[in-house]
Amino acid sequence: MIKAGIMGSTGYAGQQLAWLLLNHPEVEISFLSTNSYEDASFSSIYKNYQGVADYTCVSTNTAYEMLDNIDVLFCSLPHGKSMDAVKAAYDRGIKVIDLSADYRISSKETYREWYELEHSYPGLLESAVYGLPELHRESIKNAKIIANPGCYPTSIILALAPLLKGNLIEMTSIIADSKSGVSGAGRSADIANIYTEVNESIKAYKLGSHRHTPEIEQELSKLGGEDIVMSFTPHLVPMNRGILSTCYAKLKDECDKSDIMRLYNDFYSDEFFVKVIDGVPETRWVKSSNFCHIGFTVDKRTGRIVVVSAIDNLMKGAASQAVQNMNIIFGIDEKTGINFAPTFP
Repeated sequence: MIKAGIMGSTGYAGQQLAWLLLNHPEVEISFLSTNSYEDASFSSIYKNYQGVADYTCVSTNTAYEMLDNIDVLFCSLPHGKSMDAVKAAYDRGIKVIDLSADYRISSKETYREWYELEHSYPGLLESAVYGLPELHRESIKNAKIIANPGCYPTSIILALAPLLKGNLIEMTSIIADSKSGVSGAGRSADIANIYTEVNESIKAYKLGSHRHTPEIEQELSKLGGEDIVMSFTPHLVPMNRGILSTCYAKLKDECDKSDIMRLYNDFYSDEFFVKVIDGVPETRWVKSSNFCHIGFTVDKRTGRIVVVSAIDNLMKGAASQAVQNMNIIFGIDEKTGINFAPTFP
């Protein structure tokens, strides 16, 4: 059995990860740590776990003392808080999967610019592998540090990867418009995210300044073979979970939809968790799953392609993708523990 520990287990992504690991046939949870609920039972914080996961939550400091007892550490801590935990696990030869942004961006200068933090271990950035399995599977297999992708970046990168790899779009023309459920903002109290502020409304936020922007540009630039600067606007919508990203780009040459459909189907032909559909994706059809649905249309009037992707932000955008990465690095079937259909309604 793979022995796993979760730091930051009582946030939305952390508890979703705990749920997945509890149901994983190859994993045994060694500890669940928290910054807010030390010595409380996990099932008293999330009552859906009563009689199922009656673990006593330990402090982050206690979790450090328990690292030698695990094979893999999942860090679901806030940005800036994962650096030390990742370093401690790395020094002990423990595989670590970080769900924060602390190791996603390869440039310490770019990280400082967007997160307003100095990276404590810039030398480790070279050791971290960006954990998007559909693009970096071979590198993930031997990685010691997996930088689990952000939710918005996952939806946008998967939507655009075939076009960039195929050199079909103008690199300067990319625009991404994304809508997310409120769970993407985390579980901490914030007036902007309470029911009466969110219900019956939709709003854009962090226009031109969202911290996922450099992560998206970094990975799209690798795919396109040149530096890409794109426009990204996130929105908050009154639902619990899910991300819908609508991506626009100018086609270099006139293309038929059937040609591009073949491109997408070929690109994702071996990817179980990416489904290219002949239609428009909806978040309800990927809810509580590791699937990403992608659909598109060619707007011949404007010469643009419009690509829409849908994921669950807590799953393919966080926890289940982390489990997918764990499966890869331990050499077990990639679908183990996450091979289930989306829930509906």
